[in-house]
Amino acid sequence: MTDFLLELRSEEIPARMQVKAKEDLARLFTDALAKAGLAAESVETFATPRRLALIAKGLPLATEAVAEETKGPKIGAPPQAMDGFLRKTGLNQDQLVDRNGVYFAVVEKPGRDTADVLAEAIPAIIRAFPWPKSQRWGAASVSTESLRWVRPLQGIVALLGDDVVPCEIDGIVSGAATMGHRFHHSGPITIGNAGDYIEKLRACHVIVHFSERCTIIRDGAKAASEAAGLILVEDEGLVAENAGLTEWPVPMLGRFDPAFLEVPQEVIQLTARVNQKYFVCHDVSGKLANAFVCTANIEANDSGAAIVAGNEKVLAARLSDAKFFWEQDLKVALDEQAKKLSQITFHEKLGTVADKVERVAKLARWLVEEGIVKGASADDAERAARLCKADLVTGMVGEFPELQGIMGGYYARAQGESDAVADAIRDHYKPVGQGDDVPTAPVTVAVSLADKLDTISQFFKIEEYPTGSKDPFALRRAAIGIWRLIESNDIRFSLWPVTSGQVMLGDASSDMTDLVKRKFWMRTQDEIRAEYAWHVPHNAYPAPLENLPKIVDNLLSFFADRLKVQQREAGVRHDLIDAVFSLGGEDDLIRLLARVKALQIYITTAEGANLVGAYKRAANILKGSNPVSPVLDKTSDAPMSDASEQQIPQTGEEDPFVDVDQGMRTAIAGNHGRTEGTVPEGAVAADIALLGALDIAEPQAEKAIEAEQFEDAMAALATLREPIDRFFEEVLVNDEDPAKRAFRLGLLARFRDAVHRVADFSKIEG
Repeated sequence: MTDFLLELRSEEIPARMQVKAKEDLARLFTDALAKAGLAAESVETFATPRRLALIAKGLPLATEAVAEETKGPKIGAPPQAMDGFLRKTGLNQDQLVDRNGVYFAVVEKPGRDTADVLAEAIPAIIRAFPWPKSQRWGAASVSTESLRWVRPLQGIVALLGDDVVPCEIDGIVSGAATMGHRFHHSGPITIGNAGDYIEKLRACHVIVHFSERCTIIRDGAKAASEAAGLILVEDEGLVAENAGLTEWPVPMLGRFDPAFLEVPQEVIQLTARVNQKYFVCHDVSGKLANAFVCTANIEANDSGAAIVAGNEKVLAARLSDAKFFWEQDLKVALDEQAKKLSQITFHEKLGTVADKVERVAKLARWLVEEGIVKGASADDAERAARLCKADLVTGMVGEFPELQGIMGGYYARAQGESDAVADAIRDHYKPVGQGDDVPTAPVTVAVSLADKLDTISQFFKIEEYPTGSKDPFALRRAAIGIWRLIESNDIRFSLWPVTSGQVMLGDASSDMTDLVKRKFWMRTQDEIRAEYAWHVPHNAYPAPLENLPKIVDNLLSFFADRLKVQQREAGVRHDLIDAVFSLGGEDDLIRLLARVKALQIYITTAEGANLVGAYKRAANILKGSNPVSPVLDKTSDAPMSDASEQQIPQTGEEDPFVDVDQGMRTAIAGNHGRTEGTVPEGAVAADIALLGALDIAEPQAEKAIEAEQFEDAMAALATLREPIDRFFEEVLVNDEDPAKRAFRLGLLARFRDAVHRVADFSKIEG
C-alpha cells in the first residue's frame, strides 16, 4: 500500500468554484480507480486560489489479475455466427470453453501497475473536469480540441509514493515540483511524497486546507474588531469567499470617514461586502461603526499599514459614490419615481410594473376593508402598495439591486411618510425564503400578501406555470411566502375570490358559497368579459375567459403542492393534506391546516388507525353496489335537486341505495324520521348499535366541524370505532334479504359520509 498526490496548479481559480471543484476532483478520481478495479482507503482534496490537489491514502501497488468472460453462440450455431464471435474475441475455436452447450471466451487479464492506471487517468480527469466556466489559452487555443481549464493550467504534480507518475497533457508534463506563495516564496518547491506536501507548502506560506483558512479569517477578524472595542458583524459567506481568495490570510482592521454613516447602514455594508469583500463592525450600542476588516494575502513588513491605507482609500471612493446616489435620490419624491414605472415592462403579457402596482394597491385595500388583514388602515395599505416599487428606478437600487424595498423604506421615511407605510415598503418582499422573517405589522402584511397573490394569479392566468426545476418567476417562493404570512398572522380568507380576480371588481366575498361559485362558471363569455373588463386595458387576460375555472383549479392545486412542501419540515404527512383538499371547497388555509393537524394526531392513535381501516372496508363494499336515484335529505322525503347540497358528498364511488323503499330511506338517512316499523325484521343488535352510534356521532361531529373544533369532531367519530368493528364481525352486509341488505348498506353509507365530513379517508396511505 502507498499514498498518491495529485496537484493541478493554475492561475487564480475563482473563489466561488473551489468547494465544488474539490468534490468533483474526488468523484472523478474515485470513479477512474473503480473502473480499473482499484480503491483507496481515503481520499482528501484541497483547494487554494492557485491549486487543486488530492491525496489518496492506502492505494495498492497493482490491480489484481482478472478473467473476463464473453458469452458466445450455442454449439451448432451457423458458421457465420461463430466466425463473427472469433473475430470479436481474437481467439481460435479450440480456445473457447463449452458450458452447457454454449461457447464462452475466457481471457485472462494480468494485473496492472497502479502507476500505469494513474498515468492514463490523470489526463482523462483533467479533460473531463466540469468547470462552470473554462477557457483555452496560448497558440493551441485556435483549435476547439485544445485543453480547456478554468484558468491556464501551469503544472502537474503526480507522486505515487516517492516516484513521479509520468503523464503529459498539451505539453504540460507531470513532475514533483510546485510553487509556493506568489510573494513570500519565489522559485519551485520539490515535493518528496504525499506525506510532506501539506507542511512543505505551509513552510512556503501556503495553507492548503480550505477549512483552516476559514478558521484563521473568522478568528482573526473577530480578534481585530475586539482589539478596537468593536463587534464584528459575522458573515460565513464572506469568510468562505475570502478563504477562496487567499493562500495566507491575514485579517486587518481599517477605518472610514464617519460622515459616510449618514448613508443607510445597509448601503455601507453592501458596498463593503460586495465590492471589496470586507466585514463591517458595530459599536457597543449596536450601531454601525466606521470600521471594516479586510483580509490580506500577505504578511507585510509594516504590520499591514500600507495595505490598510490602500483599502481605506478604495472604500472611501466606493462610499462616496453611494453617498451621491443617496443624496440625489432624496431630491425626487417617491410619487414622481413611481410614475417612471410605466416605462418598465413587468411581463409582455401582463403590462408594466405600474400596472402591477395598480392591481396590488386595489388588492391590499380590499384585504383590509374586508377585515381579512385586521388592524391596518386601508389608506395606508393602498399608499404603501402604490409606492412599494418606486425605488426600482432610483440610482441606489440601480447600483445595488439587492437593496430594493430597503431603500424605498428609507426614502419614504425621509420624505415624511408614516412609519407604517415606510415599514411596509421596506418589508413587502418578505418572507423571501424559509429562513426569512415573516412580517407581522398589519399594513406590511396586507401589501406583502397582495403582492405575492397578484404575482401568482397573474402568471397562472397567462399559463406561465412552474415546470420541473424551472421557475423563472419564483412562483413557488411566492406561494411559500403566502403560506407563511397566513399561518404566522392567523389570516382567514378564501383563496377562491382572490385568485379568480373578483376582488378587483370590489364584489368578492370571503363567504361565497359553492353554489354561487358554480353559477359564476355558468355565465357566458360576454357576461364574464363584462365583469372582468379591468383585464382588457392592460391586456392582462388575453386568453378566453371560459378558461378561468381551469386556471383557478390549477392555482388551488399549486397551493396544495406548496403546502405539502412547506409542512414537510413540520412533519405533516402529504397524504393527509390530500385527504382534506379532496373534499373540495376548503380554501381557508388556517382552517385547512387545523383540520390536517387534528387528523394527523387522530390517525396515529389505535382508534384512528382502526377507523381508517373500517372506512376503507366500508368504501370497498359500497363501491360494488349498484347506482340508484338521488339520496334523500334526512329531514325530508324530497330528493335534492343540486348535487352540492346532498348530505352525502360525492366521492366517485357508486351509491349503495338499491331497491330501498321510501320509509327505509328516511330511517337510514337519520334519526329525524326513523320509526320502529322501518327497521327490517331480523335486524341484530350490531345493526341497532351502529344506527344508534351514528345518530349520536353525526350531529356531534357536524357541530364540532362548524365550530372548527376538529379535535372534537375526531373524538365524536372515534365513538364509531367499537360499533363498526362489531358490525363487521357480527353481520353479513350483503344478506339475501333485500331489506336487510339495503338497511346495512345504508348504515355503511352513513358511516362513510360521517367520516367524509372531516376528510377523504380514501386518500390516507397505509
